[in-house]
Amino acid sequence: MLRLSVLDQTPVPEGATSREALLETIELAKLTEKLGYHRFWMSEHHNTTGLGHSSPEVLIAAVAAQTNTIRVGSGGVMLPHYSAYKVAENFRLLEALYPGRIDLGLGRAPGGMPIATRALQEGRMGGVDRYPQQVEDLLHYFGTVPKGDHRFGGLIASPAIDSAPEVWLLGSSGDSAGLAADLGLSFSFAQFINGAGGAYAVKAYREHFTPNVSGTGPQAMVSIFAICADTDEEAERLASSFDYQFLLLEQGKLSGGLLPPEKVPTGSFTPIERMRIQENRKRIVIGSPETVKYELLRLADTYGTNEIMVATMVHDFAAKRRSYELLAEAFVLADQA
Repeated sequence: MLRLSVLDQTPVPEGATSREALLETIELAKLTEKLGYHRFWMSEHHNTTGLGHSSPEVLIAAVAAQTNTIRVGSGGVMLPHYSAYKVAENFRLLEALYPGRIDLGLGRAPGGMPIATRALQEGRMGGVDRYPQQVEDLLHYFGTVPKGDHRFGGLIASPAIDSAPEVWLLGSSGDSAGLAADLGLSFSFAQFINGAGGAYAVKAYREHFTPNVSGTGPQAMVSIFAICADTDEEAERLASSFDYQFLLLEQGKLSGGLLPPEKVPTGSFTPIERMRIQENRKRIVIGSPETVKYELLRLADTYGTNEIMVATMVHDFAAKRRSYELLAEAFVLADQA
């Protein structure tokens, strides 16, 4: 049976505020828990007005406090910006407050433009080259690797509890898949970032997986954008906001937030822009419940996974709620809860 989970980036629609978007994220978490979704993850982005926050660990605490059963996590924490020890402390505290419900998704991407990276890493050596060592450090602090010599041996990531968050490595290429396999960690491929090569990366991950001291086997999922509406035509109309937002992003243009479909200048797109829209459609599934269910099942079969995480980016929050409701009905998620 296919599990569905949620990635919410807290997009700020045109005419709304970041606070309103944050409150909608919390409302969406409460709704998707009732509908039977398995996880609710929040992303990290910096120096942007189009997305509502930069600190998933803070929002995790707010969402977990408003829900009861759904797993809550980061998709993800951009580890090269931070001390692995501090991240371990933050997420061990979350695990202590909400035991058995916290996921720590880790990424190596900057989550913003170079100026934000420089500000986040000011005064110390940063960079993705440190990332594999940082992940190993985290596992050491969580006690999920064999105990041995460590440059901070005996250091405790408080609070001292018997459990640890579930750690996932996130990636849009084979590099993170390889690292996850080497360290015995779960892996999520971000097809919503890279529409190609994901199935091969997940296959290689499984083939090279080496269990860590937890003894768990390989666990992989795929994350993709999805817009579901009552009809294919309505879903396409809603998706025009997505198409335009990502065109602007690729062109380095700032927007005043996600536009409503009626404001998208579809008639003025150049042939190259239309080509880019079609290319970006590899990152999203759009349509009626029947159409989206078929495509997600096909995607799950391609990846050989039993879990897909969907992110829905539309202007209207009611349409966003409806999208998740229709998916839950199509996959009968209530029977899995």
